[in-house]
Order: sequence, then structure tokens, then C-alpha cells
Amino acid sequence: MVDLDFTCTDSEADRYAATPSIRMRLRIEETTGTPVHALALRCQIRIEPIRRRYNDEEAEGLADLFGDRSRWGETLKPIQLAFVTQMVPGFTGTTEVELHLPCSYDFDVAANKYLYAVREDGVPLLLLFNGTIFTGSPGTLSVTPVAWQKETTYSLPVAVWRAAMDQHFPGAAWLRLRQDTFDRLYRYRTQEALPGWDDAIERLLKERLE
Repeated sequence: MVDLDFTCTDSEADRYAATPSIRMRLRIEETTGTPVHALALRCQIRIEPIRRRYNDEEAEGLADLFGDRSRWGETLKPIQLAFVTQMVPGFTGTTEVELHLPCSYDFDVAANKYLYAVREDGVPLLLLFNGTIFTGSPGTLSVTPVAWQKETTYSLPVAVWRAAMDQHFPGAAWLRLRQDTFDRLYRYRTQEALPGWDDAIERLLKERLE
């Protein structure tokens, strides 16, 4: 019976992607010696917040997700990050492929809030695999599902995520507003003859704090 093991070995910001993306290097090993003709692989990627420590600055940034530190024993639950797919060419023994992890500044998504809030070290990921393995002798085809319990962990360096975002949005971040909120902000900027959006928001913040 064909059997696969998975290990995530490395990651880097994708310099050539049209949108922010991380390339994750995945090693796949077939442990029984059976040649694999092809593999249709699906991977669910989760963040497991409980598997790391957080400094005070990170804890403050994560309060919107998990509340006060005193509640973290109950609130530090896994966060869905992405579903990715990859067609793997035939191999015998071991092969390596890349998984492309999309990145975003959409702060309505919990995973993006988490990634923005952490400042150092790594993001603890759990990769869960399923899919279809194609094997067989010449003239025959055998189809086997990837075993449901197949998974691996990986610590994604925070610096890699920030590099992917900075490549497309250097020194900037994006915030989605309701249309009516944007209209009011636009009118304010126009009425005050302010040159940019940063100027309008900084003026409003200053007025609020004074």
C-alpha cells in the first residue's frame, strides 16, 4: 500500500508573484518503494497560536482576536489560514514541490490580523493533507486517497510574511472602508484641502486626541 510522509523544509517571499505570496518548500516521501505516477494534493494550513509565546506588544495587537491574556487559556484557538492545491509529477522515493501561500492585508480575516500583530520569531503552522495518489504497473492504474491523518508542522518566519507584504506594499497597509465612511472621509479631505489620505486621517486623529 502506497504511503506518503510530508515535511515543510523552507519558505520565502515570492519575488515574481503578481500579488503577495509565500513559496513553501514541501518534501514528500513515499515510504514503501511504490512509484507514484502523479499526486493531486490538497493542503489545509492553520495557525496554532497556543504553540508560541508572545511579548507585550504582540499581546496588545492580539487583543482584538483573543481578548485579555487572562482569557487566553480559553480563546487561543486554531485559525484557518489557507487552502492550497498542487499537482505533483510522478516520482519514486522522495520529491520536493512548492506550495504557494497567498498573503493579504484584509483585516476582516482573523489570520491576517494575527500575522500583522506578531513581530518576531515564527508563526506556528499546522499543514493537513489530503488528495489522490495515482500508482500502478504498466497498463494499469490504481487510485489511492492520501491518508486522512497525514500532517506536518512548520514555523513560518514572521520576517518572510513581512517581506512578501513589503514587496508589494512597501511602507504601507490597506484598510477597507464602507462606502459611506469613505465618502465622508473624501469630503473631509477635500474641504480641508489636504494632499493625501494619510494627512486626512492624521488630522482627524490629532483632533480626536486634543
